[in-house]
Amino acid sequence: MRYKGINALTGEAIEIEIKHTRITRIKKIAASNGLPFLAPGFFDVQVNGHKGYGYSHEDFSEDIIKKIISSLDASGTTRHLPTIVTIPNQRILKNLAVIAQAVKNSEKIGSAITGIHMEGPYLSAEDGPRGAHEPAYIHDPDFSEFQTWQEAADGLIRLITLAPERKGAIKFIQKVCATGVIVSIGHTAADPERIRRAIKAGARMTTHLGNGSHNLLPRLKNYIWEQLAADELAAGIICDGFHLPRAVVKVFKRAKGLERLVLVSDVAYYAGLDPGIYRFENTDVQVFEDGHLGLAGTDYLAGAAHLLDRDIAQFMAYTQSTLAETIPLCTSNPYRILEFPDNYGKFEMDSPADLVIFDYQAGYDRLDVIKTIRNGKEVFNKESILAS
Repeated sequence: MRYKGINALTGEAIEIEIKHTRITRIKKIAASNGLPFLAPGFFDVQVNGHKGYGYSHEDFSEDIIKKIISSLDASGTTRHLPTIVTIPNQRILKNLAVIAQAVKNSEKIGSAITGIHMEGPYLSAEDGPRGAHEPAYIHDPDFSEFQTWQEAADGLIRLITLAPERKGAIKFIQKVCATGVIVSIGHTAADPERIRRAIKAGARMTTHLGNGSHNLLPRLKNYIWEQLAADELAAGIICDGFHLPRAVVKVFKRAKGLERLVLVSDVAYYAGLDPGIYRFENTDVQVFEDGHLGLAGTDYLAGAAHLLDRDIAQFMAYTQSTLAETIPLCTSNPYRILEFPDNYGKFEMDSPADLVIFDYQAGYDRLDVIKTIRNGKEVFNKESILAS
């Protein structure tokens, strides 16, 4: 298969040749009117679910995974980390085992899922930092428990988010990092000193920096400033137009630099559903008329409702960044931070054949995805859908 377009990373017109699951040739061609953009397929390290299907729900199955992947395909997201939130431990074990078995059973699932993200249950129980996580199941880190998760997941857990102020968290970080799993700080109420201790213990990332936090903080000494200033930490950010104001995104970009930022969707089970109030465990989540999600009756958000096709466009609009500057935030950056091979998320010979073909013009609120190719196979074609 051959695909022509404008390389979103360089601005050059190119033709990419794919054989089986790899890029085998990249050739410069003459530019012509009407060529779409080409970019490596997007990698989302925080996907909770979509359109009524979720990785943490009780009725979870292989069929649900396929439905979530199909939603992601339409946004140009070729690979992701299923994210399991704070739920009863028996369900964590069951859902991890379902994912692990599905990866073995299905080529479609195995090529789309590159690991698992555990976001909880080792989080702050305080309102604000807790976000929409169910307080009844939040508890202190337990390395033996983590080992049972990793066994159930057949080694797929690649990222874990925790609050470093919880009892035993620093030793837990050291032990987990020694296994090769990346530790991310998130949903925390920790003081700056505890943040620094977590970094020294091996934490390498921040989960959705600025979100999952108190409405009011000490003006100078707080966990957001401390994580923002730490060069050791990459920062995941949700740039959907609801989670972070324009000025905050601009400051995050300037402080972290593009090489230490990762765009994540944090897309939730309720994303894409009709406006209304929905129940998850003992928590009421509201889908608002504009599509964003919140904890019913509060000012707190409850996950995101948009995918990376929107987040890329919003980041560009907020920071005046180019496509070439922005695309790595959800391609090569997360792959590098999570220690994948160097050619992942890039256009290079023998790179994985993950591509997204799209149109974009200044002022668009999202990329207009035309085709998505994962592992050398077309998994989304807008023209086919419109014709059906």
